[in-house]
Amino acid sequence: MNIKVCGITQLKQLQQLEVMDIDFAGLIFYKDSPRYVANKISAEEIKEADFDIKKVGVFVNETFDVIMETVEDYKLDIVQLHGNETPELCEELSDEIEVIKAFRVNGNSSIERLIDGYDAVCDYYLFDTAGPKETLGGTGVQFDWTLLNKSRIEKPFFLSGGIGFEDAPRLKQLKHPDFFAVDLNSKFEAEPGVKDMKLLLQMKQALK
Repeated sequence: MNIKVCGITQLKQLQQLEVMDIDFAGLIFYKDSPRYVANKISAEEIKEADFDIKKVGVFVNETFDVIMETVEDYKLDIVQLHGNETPELCEELSDEIEVIKAFRVNGNSSIERLIDGYDAVCDYYLFDTAGPKETLGGTGVQFDWTLLNKSRIEKPFFLSGGIGFEDAPRLKQLKHPDFFAVDLNSKFEAEPGVKDMKLLLQMKQALK
């Protein structure tokens, strides 16, 4: 199972994730997020480091030009679109870089309806928990994972939303053929943007 740790704000912790052989690190470029990275890790620091870990830039309702400028500045490998981005924007970006399109799920959601129109224009999906309209991710709670088992998705997906160490057994039992990676964030933090690296290592071992 692939692991993505999102909301990294310290270069040292990014380096530690690399040593731990974590697959993906999420860098959030949404200014209203408490995990906004651009004023904590500079583009120069990223460029000077030689990372093998896949760097995922997380954006919310941003323009093509701003996203691609950030991709170049921070040497991003993938972009994650966590707002209300259109299939047209996803298609334009996917000509340049791999794209994860995030969708917010609640108990009444039809996952197949959410992803309709995006199949041909992105590389991965990410399913997160829907919160209030003004909240774009980061709710710290889970949606009903059984919705996934009822859905034809047919694209590799990341599972996000309030996942903690205690969920490791359930994650190992999730047998959807397109389940690609778990996305870890708030349940593995000492404070927003500062990860509990010991707990992350325990989680990685538990998911083996």
